[in-house]
Amino acid sequence: MQNNQTTLTKSMIFFLLPVAFSSVIQSLGQIISTIIVGQTLGEDSLAAISAFFPLFFLLISFAIGVGSGSSILVGQAFGAKNIEKMKEIVGVTIGLTLLISVVVALVGGIFTEDILKLMGTPENILEESASYAKILFVTLPIMFLYMCYTTFIRGTGDSKTPLIFLIVSIVFNVVLLPILMFGWLGLPALGLDGAAYASVLSNLITFISLLLYLSKTDHIIKLDKETIKNIRIKGELVKSLLKLAIPSSISMIAISMAGIAVIYFVNSYGSNATASYGIVNQIASYVQIPGMSVSIAISVFVAQAIGSGKQENIEEITKLGLKLSYLFGGILVIVVYLFAEPILRVFLTSPETITMAKGLMFISFWSYLLLAHVQAISATMRATGTVLWPTVILISTIWLIEVPAAYLLSTHTSLGIYGIWLAYPLSFGVNLGIQYLYYKLVWKKKTITALVTSTR
Repeated sequence: MQNNQTTLTKSMIFFLLPVAFSSVIQSLGQIISTIIVGQTLGEDSLAAISAFFPLFFLLISFAIGVGSGSSILVGQAFGAKNIEKMKEIVGVTIGLTLLISVVVALVGGIFTEDILKLMGTPENILEESASYAKILFVTLPIMFLYMCYTTFIRGTGDSKTPLIFLIVSIVFNVVLLPILMFGWLGLPALGLDGAAYASVLSNLITFISLLLYLSKTDHIIKLDKETIKNIRIKGELVKSLLKLAIPSSISMIAISMAGIAVIYFVNSYGSNATASYGIVNQIASYVQIPGMSVSIAISVFVAQAIGSGKQENIEEITKLGLKLSYLFGGILVIVVYLFAEPILRVFLTSPETITMAKGLMFISFWSYLLLAHVQAISATMRATGTVLWPTVILISTIWLIEVPAAYLLSTHTSLGIYGIWLAYPLSFGVNLGIQYLYYKLVWKKKTITALVTSTR
């Protein structure tokens, strides 16, 4: 038993480290881009990106949900050693992703400015934000396909390959960013639009490089003839995918819509508040890395355990994930608290904006440990096919706790803008309490069956 525990711990840590490092690298790339934009184009440009992000997240939510669902099916098929079924899952997911991404690109490209106006985006950043957004929307199919392929690869237990190519993508983005923004090498200076084009080109180059690498190394998830012939909409498999994807996507849409509501409240305090909100979200992406990385690891390990018929390992996987999440997440929160002001001064120059951002960090960042706990137990349930009630609980706490609390505390108390920040720990705490009760009293009594059968 002790040997099994040691083996599981080593396996999870070896899988977890590249996933976590991928998140660090991705966040670092975003922060480098943010520093370049903030220190050269100014805080209005930062606010333009911040105002657009909740809308972007809203429209890509369904595709992310499909990728998440496919990773569970890929993990179970891989665990069951059913490679033929795994390639079918990959092909159908690519077909569905292409369809979704084209629709989202059209919707986003046509209605971006109108939606940004409805969100209360300040007039001084509206045009810049809309222009930036349209470039990313039109090129969404590239981003969606690249994102899906990284989830396929992780579903097979390979977390190193996505890390390698993420580094490639970040390097290309950082190199292209100043060239396109400032018009180096004889190119026109595109300003904030150059940041969008740099992101698109880096994703395209990386995705093509990834496909070539998978083919050359004969990776199990390579885009071969068998996978290509399965790029179509197959009713039964799409139904299984959507059963997993729709609740996950709805929860992400609920989160992004809440983000739109919250940024509407924030926008009423001016562009400095919008900029502080955007920067703290960037830093929060670091604080959430342990929790998100652990949830990815739990989802993959649980899916593979179910596929291989080792359901008895599920509880052990979850407990180990929670320990790692609190350990690494707690250390990170402490570090950020100790160095809050120096970190913020890297991005911001206005004392008023720094004060607002620091207040948000101190009020809310500790509660991301509660969110990480929710993510861990939700990942376990999701990998077994239980997605509906965890989603209902999440949406309920967002719209019945977070959004009303943000409005009431900011407008009906002396807290002002700090009332918005306080809504986050309130929502995370209630969410954890209800999710844990469902996990203990309902989910644990269910009989777990594989979604993908073994060939043995």
